Amino acid sequence: MKNSNASKLSFWKIVAAVIMICGLYSSYIRFTKGLGASTHLSDSIPWGLWIGFDFLGVGLAAAGFTIAVMVHVFNIHKFEPIVRPAILTAYIGYTLVVLLLIIDLGRPQNFWHPLVMWNLHSVMFEITWCVICYSAILTLEFAPVVLEKYNLTAPIKILRKISIPVVILGVIFSTLHQSSFGSLYLIVPGRLYPLWYSTLLPVNFYISCIAAGLSMIIFESYLNARAFNLGLRLDILSGLAKIVLYVLIIGFLVRITDMIITGKTPFLFLPRTETYMFYAEVIVGTFIPVYLLSQAKYRKSRMWLYVISIFTLSGFVLNRINVAVTGLVASSKTSYFPSFDEISITMMLVVLGMWAFKLVSTKFPVFVELENLKEEKLPEDSREMILSE
Repeated sequence: MKNSNASKLSFWKIVAAVIMICGLYSSYIRFTKGLGASTHLSDSIPWGLWIGFDFLGVGLAAAGFTIAVMVHVFNIHKFEPIVRPAILTAYIGYTLVVLLLIIDLGRPQNFWHPLVMWNLHSVMFEITWCVICYSAILTLEFAPVVLEKYNLTAPIKILRKISIPVVILGVIFSTLHQSSFGSLYLIVPGRLYPLWYSTLLPVNFYISCIAAGLSMIIFESYLNARAFNLGLRLDILSGLAKIVLYVLIIGFLVRITDMIITGKTPFLFLPRTETYMFYAEVIVGTFIPVYLLSQAKYRKSRMWLYVISIFTLSGFVLNRINVAVTGLVASSKTSYFPSFDEISITMMLVVLGMWAFKLVSTKFPVFVELENLKEEKLPEDSREMILSE
């Protein structure tokens, strides 16, 4: 059995190494030969896989501010064991987004321009500053984890005193830019396909990122419990799942009501690629999760929660890709599929994110509450432990 596990680890390390090598080579091509040689982007389709990945990274990081505000502001302490993993997820997510933006823009030496060259009428300006400010907030929120490692108690006390204002600021900045990503597409009413274009795009983006962020916590909690041999009360995951259920229902009702009011329902019956992609997004990311989450037996099963989180996250991925790519292809009168370099760079960043999470989790007390939970004695009917099998 030990040999089998070792071979699995060796295999995935080889795969990760290959992805990293390809990604580094593609990055070299990107910076030395430009977008034309490394991507399939054009004047007709200037935003492709990389922008879609940015939307995903920021959206999946939404669990950071959601869990933090529930614990520190609303005092829902049962979610406290997952605050640190959620903040770490958000921190890594934003770091990857910034890295990909640097690769996409191609001029890292000009990173300081938004700091001094203000354009108050630009959505991109607002997004840039919100990302900068929220990244600083995440640094303050995660700092105690690093300080605990080195027993620096004095600064920890200071950070705890300002924790609530910091969390509130984090909610404000994150809310602003999560919705602002949807605002970007308000400037293309004639280009974005009607099934996705709406004046409520900022609201839709914000609602969907909450469901996706919480689903990401369920997804990674299951994997982390197995990978790090940690315990986790099932009622925590079930509580998150119930919130995801309500958010998915609200999000769908907002979208369908808007479509009815604006007279876009006929587009639901046109035999087009956009129609099929829309149904795939809604069925995979809303209908199936809502059906499963509405039944208690699935919400109380660790495996089903894991499966449901995969459906929800897949629907979120489809939504962001549909908005960023699918919904713009028809109006551009051309086709688009990511190049090898676009895909390899994106995969490289995914591997970097996974590696960073594992490294930080093993070097710092990210799962300290969960480690204590393994030794905690609770009645069997009050919790189910998720342990590596």
